[in-house]
Amino acid sequence: MRELLRHRLGNWLHCVLLLGGMGGLLALLGWVLGGPDGVLWTAILGVIALLLSPRLTPGLILRMYGARPLSGWDLPELQQLLRVIAQRAGLPRPPALYYVPSRVMNAFAVGHRSEAAIALSDGILRGLGLRELGGVLAHELSHIRNNDMWIMGLADAVSRLTGGLALAGQILLLVNLPLLLLGQATVPWLAVALLVAAPALSALLQLALSRSREYDADLQAVRLTGDPRGLAAALTRLEQQHGGWIERILLPGRRDPNPSVLRTHPATAERVRRLLALERELEAEPPLGLQESFSLRDFPPITRRPRWRFGGSWY
Repeated sequence: MRELLRHRLGNWLHCVLLLGGMGGLLALLGWVLGGPDGVLWTAILGVIALLLSPRLTPGLILRMYGARPLSGWDLPELQQLLRVIAQRAGLPRPPALYYVPSRVMNAFAVGHRSEAAIALSDGILRGLGLRELGGVLAHELSHIRNNDMWIMGLADAVSRLTGGLALAGQILLLVNLPLLLLGQATVPWLAVALLVAAPALSALLQLALSRSREYDADLQAVRLTGDPRGLAAALTRLEQQHGGWIERILLPGRRDPNPSVLRTHPATAERVRRLLALERELEAEPPLGLQESFSLRDFPPITRRPRWRFGGSWY
């Protein structure tokens, strides 16, 4: 397990450094605007912003996606699989499962450890086998166990505050522009550069933090299932499915055109490489021993095309 431990320690160190970098950038911005007192007021504003920032409840998020809860009689194989993974993860109870009537292959987790839910789309239930779904469920459950939703909420609050302070600094600079033009004040070019660059730098650090949490969720999912190839196959299938039919035929191995620093998720090829590198170390882990498929006979196929709503909801 040395390779797995090395990856996890590296991911957590990366997470701490990125959060520290975002906090340091915010403090530096406060220093530029108000000196030592500016740093203190920035810290106070950060706490207030974190406490007062709007939070979408899990129920509201699920309603935005048109999700409905799955009862204990729905998809019993999947329900049993989730119970086993949650028990291995040490959670007090398994998250509730929700069904999203969408042809788009997607899955997401909401809530916290004591009250969480995992939503699975119709597309992902029909497109993946039970072994692959086990990897997906373990990945989402790892996000819940790690409190990743809270961590990313903290990063988002810091990033928003950084952008707000930078905007305030730019407005102050414009207000004092007549004095600068008359030569009665000097232009602090380093401060101007920081005011302009701080929002973009904070956003890049936030994206890097998101990628780091995805890596860690992948690794912990493998520990829960003992099956790196199940999650690796699911990631590969998801990437292939998210393009149009022409892309899937002509460019089955296409890459995300966005630069790596602008992605919320790491490149699939790198995620698969890391997962398969752990295969030998996990030979002693008890695999879940899953069959390849299960029945969706009680769920009629979704015939309408996905529609995009306000906020990017797919259903």
